[in-house]
Amino acid sequence: MAKEQRPLVLWPLYFDARRSREEGRRVPRRLAVDSPTVEEIATAAKALGLSPTVEKEAMHPSAQGRKDGRVLLKANYVKGSVVAKVAEKIKAQRS
Repeated sequence: MAKEQRPLVLWPLYFDARRSREEGRRVPRRLAVDSPTVEEIATAAKALGLSPTVEKEAMHPSAQGRKDGRVLLKANYVKGSVVAKVAEKIKAQRS
């Protein structure tokens, strides 16, 4: 599959305040939240005008046995900026 056709994958652990960067968190601690859900990530992505697809049964390769799910987005964005914007939106939704 060509790189452009692969979706961006957002895992809940990217936004989890209880995880370290080494354990997979991708946002600064100030933007991280406790126990983020795929529903929250999808809602935040939708609010940003993205078209999220939720896969609830997906399991992150480093979190064997935990089916936290994942959110897929179209790949025409820079992943780092999308992760940060989604994190800000989740933080705002929880406030």
